[in-house]
Amino acid sequence: MRVKKHITLCVHLFTLDFLRSTSATVYGNVGELSTTVFDFIVIGGGTAGAVVANRLTERLDFEVLVLEAGPTNDGVLDSMVPAFPVKLFNTAYDWNYTAIIPGMAGVDTRSSNYPRGHILGGCSSHNAMYYTRGSADDYNATVTGDAGWSWEYMLPYMLKNEKWSPPADMHNTSNEFDPSVHGFSGMVFTSLPGFPQPSDDMVLAVSKQLPNDFPFLLDMNSGRPLGLGWYQGTIGNGTRSSSATAYLSETFTARKNLHIVLNTKVTRVHPTSEVDIPRFNTVEISGSSTRLIATKELILSAGAIGTPQILMNSGVGDHQELQSLGIQTVVNLPSVGKNFTDQPYVIISFSVSSNNTLDNLANNATLQAEALAQWELTRTGPYVNGGPNQISWSRLPMDSSILKEFGDPSAGPNTPHIELTPQTGRIFLPNLPNRHFISTGIQIVTPASRGTVSLNMTDPLGDPVINLGFFTAGFDLPAMREGIRLAQKLFSAPIWKGYIIERFSPPENTTTDEGLDAYIRSTTFSSLHAVGTAAMSSEDADYGVVNPDLLVKSTTGLRIVDASVLPFITCGHTQAPVYAIAERASDLIKEDWK
Repeated sequence: MRVKKHITLCVHLFTLDFLRSTSATVYGNVGELSTTVFDFIVIGGGTAGAVVANRLTERLDFEVLVLEAGPTNDGVLDSMVPAFPVKLFNTAYDWNYTAIIPGMAGVDTRSSNYPRGHILGGCSSHNAMYYTRGSADDYNATVTGDAGWSWEYMLPYMLKNEKWSPPADMHNTSNEFDPSVHGFSGMVFTSLPGFPQPSDDMVLAVSKQLPNDFPFLLDMNSGRPLGLGWYQGTIGNGTRSSSATAYLSETFTARKNLHIVLNTKVTRVHPTSEVDIPRFNTVEISGSSTRLIATKELILSAGAIGTPQILMNSGVGDHQELQSLGIQTVVNLPSVGKNFTDQPYVIISFSVSSNNTLDNLANNATLQAEALAQWELTRTGPYVNGGPNQISWSRLPMDSSILKEFGDPSAGPNTPHIELTPQTGRIFLPNLPNRHFISTGIQIVTPASRGTVSLNMTDPLGDPVINLGFFTAGFDLPAMREGIRLAQKLFSAPIWKGYIIERFSPPENTTTDEGLDAYIRSTTFSSLHAVGTAAMSSEDADYGVVNPDLLVKSTTGLRIVDASVLPFITCGHTQAPVYAIAERASDLIKEDWK
């Protein structure tokens, strides 16, 4: 037996030495690989996975394979142009999931599209590019018992990730952000909006006219995101900056120890049977008999949907649920796929007297062609923006009856409950008349409700069942109702007199709690900020999926690095926190294998 193990080890070492003498390659399928043995295998080349692959291959003695289910991001115009992320939905660059929104009083359960990035770079190649870290409270919440996840310790990783750059139009950015809280030599470009919206001056005037409700916020990434200020996004030189363009650019894929396989869906990971505590080291690929082996670690970075699906199909999950599907339990972790958290999103729109809105561009093919031509030639114009030009963050009042009745789900007093994203145009509301509008998205950024990701009973390897769980906790519905009223207050400031004609959605006469609740129930959709399905907890906790070092509980050789490990959602968009998590995770892995 010892001789057999010695021979196997020699073969593994020989193949790794052979790999180190060759150059890194991006492959189209696993059949093109010259070996099946690597030090680390990163499952998912998305927001987090690309970071980990880059940082691990800084060590020349680490041989790293990245397995990405989707195609390359190279040359994908709709990913490059900041204004085009919606064009990626329902394409080959999208997982094309469907999610369930639970039924509520008077409204049946309904389904909704749930886009996820099926492309190198994952959702960072596919999203609206918001760069929002959340609040310091989010990181300082004592959930894991590990101070390494606190704001103080995580801020250097945020700065390490970020490369602040001028906006596309090179306008003067004085008093639009705080340079002291940003990184200027990191990896992912971030910037302010590079093209003005007609509503910019009016939105900002609200902070002067209603300073108690909408104080001006110099920088949303300071750790205290409360107030109204300028959008920051992962955009540089008028182009999307993603984990793929930043961490897997040609400079890094030229490394001899980095290997990337595209179009490769992982279905399961397997442990060795030679030890009592399962050591996971083998990867199973959909449609292939090839088995890939990691001599050090498997790193799951398949996202808050893909990661729990792979775990459960591998026998890691709730024993009773796995048993009902005929899956042998390897590790009984009931928290896998639970604790799913996302932020509910509602839109309200007002008709306006001006014809200078983004509706012009949305409704005119000639203007669209001109804008694209301008972007292609100069990387300037209306297509350099990925979202609104301003964002407002608010807390419910201290004496709010909602907080008194349901408690405060936020992480602390410097954490908002509600986000508003005002901009001209109709924003995803196709049934409005052919007029000009100003609208705002309304998000509950600290929801109390939780959903689930579970395996499909008829096809466990097919699309999982995603239950968003919206409004299943008492706080969220009345908080969203107050969010609508807060948006109404924003658009009732004196600056809008003569500009706003009437509210169209919901109608002006929808003012009662019951009326607003009915509108919320029938129109809410997802912010697409899924987290929590393989949540982190302290080592001695009887819940959770990973320990503070991100290793899966009761296993060895298996680590998770993606949004699924967040124990609760940060009070904003999730891209920036995931980048920071991946940066720290890379250091944790290096430390374990130094």
